[in-house]
Amino acid sequence: MSGGSATGEDRVSVQCPVALGTAKLMPDIDADQGWLLTLDDTPQSYVDLADPTHLEFEYTRRIAHLLDVLAPAGAPLAALHLGGGALTLPRYLAATRPGSHQRVVELDGPLMRLVADHLPWPPGIEVTVGDAREALGATPAGSVDVVVADVFHGSRTPAHLTSVEFLRQAAAALRPGGCYAANLADGSPLAFAKAQAATLREVFPQVCLAAEPSVLRGRRYGNVLLIGSDRPLPVAELSRRLAGDAFPARLCDEGELANLVRGTAPVLDAGAEDSPPPPDGAFSVG
Repeated sequence: MSGGSATGEDRVSVQCPVALGTAKLMPDIDADQGWLLTLDDTPQSYVDLADPTHLEFEYTRRIAHLLDVLAPAGAPLAALHLGGGALTLPRYLAATRPGSHQRVVELDGPLMRLVADHLPWPPGIEVTVGDAREALGATPAGSVDVVVADVFHGSRTPAHLTSVEFLRQAAAALRPGGCYAANLADGSPLAFAKAQAATLREVFPQVCLAAEPSVLRGRRYGNVLLIGSDRPLPVAELSRRLAGDAFPARLCDEGELANLVRGTAPVLDAGAEDSPPPPDGAFSVG
């Protein structure tokens, strides 16, 4: 392993083998304390240690918008993050909602040690090494306000985190009014995203989907945010925030979503599959 300081002008890239591939931490030359984490050259996380509210990736900003509107500004939340990376969103929540209790579940223990050594996270964030679904199943019922699922093995979402049975575990862990949010990626004809939306609608009474218009039209591969709750979602305010981003996203609420998934069956464990691989060139790292 090559090493370097997490801050300062002498920062250098750090690369080492981890459980799921080869991880690399690369300094951002435009931000004194900005770092990009890749796994087998696929971008995983971006962290700015000087400003944890700076979110480089569009999909993290969309989830952050959701976290911002779930409760009054500054009010702490109990959050379960499935998938760790460099802990971008837990750092954001710790900065914007001090006192939040957060647990992060990440399968790759060596990756977490790499992040802890070079990009230490603030107090109040508990990191557990283990399988996301097993950890979710062991979470006490009604104990969290939000479950954020952002789990990729390489560039694909594992099959066992895509089913009705998995989402029922997430729903059980949430408090009344709690929210489930999942980041996934898909391209034309959006078969995986539509099936995931149908699966959420099987479990949660209130569901919406957010993505860039070009992704929704099937013109390119990209991230899709799916949101589920047992109570009405703050769609008006969330739509406004999503539309105001540098790369605006459109929110599809219940009526539009019903049309989008018409005829699509929810996914059960017996038929679950990993998300489709990205097309060549979907990710590039300089």
